[in-house]
Amino acid sequence: MKRTILLASSSPYRKQLLERLGLPFDCASPDIDESPESAESADALAVRLATQKAQALAENHPDTLIIGSDQVATLPDGSLLNKPGSHEKAVEQLTRSSGQCVKFHTGLAVLDTLTGDLKTHCELFTVNFRNLSQEEIAGYLLKEKPYDCAGSFKMEGLGITLFSSLAGQDPNSLIGLPLIALTALLGEFGVNPLLAR
Repeated sequence: MKRTILLASSSPYRKQLLERLGLPFDCASPDIDESPESAESADALAVRLATQKAQALAENHPDTLIIGSDQVATLPDGSLLNKPGSHEKAVEQLTRSSGQCVKFHTGLAVLDTLTGDLKTHCELFTVNFRNLSQEEIAGYLLKEKPYDCAGSFKMEGLGITLFSSLAGQDPNSLIGLPLIALTALLGEFGVNPLLAR
């Protein structure tokens, strides 16, 4: 059975990733409050925001599989790294990440608006940052301006030069959409990219 698929995101990075599965889909931007709740874990926050993104679009998209995704990064002390939004904040984030092991928690939600069925997943990916000089940080930010990316880098570009090692199941999760987990969740709704026509 062919299903209508909607990506609840305006991110060009997530759109490019979903295109890799070869499934037809549309995009729409949800409007939600992304503030963390008191004492909320990074995993819980990522999954809650992914779910809220999908639910925010449900009313206007009946009989649709809506995909929501959101990413939260944490430093070893547990503090969150959000989208920096400015050059100064990005410098601060990369300075704090230098030489550190940073964990990226990517929440994923697939909502079937026909049945109300919701399936969620949280993907963990660990990044070990090299010891970065202020000159390297400034040079990187000048070239890529990753101010709309959690953690202040773009994995699909020069961001790879910031790291000493990576660990996790799916490097796509660093860009914002864990395709291995998403393929499994879509399969539970009867959607298989290998069998789609």
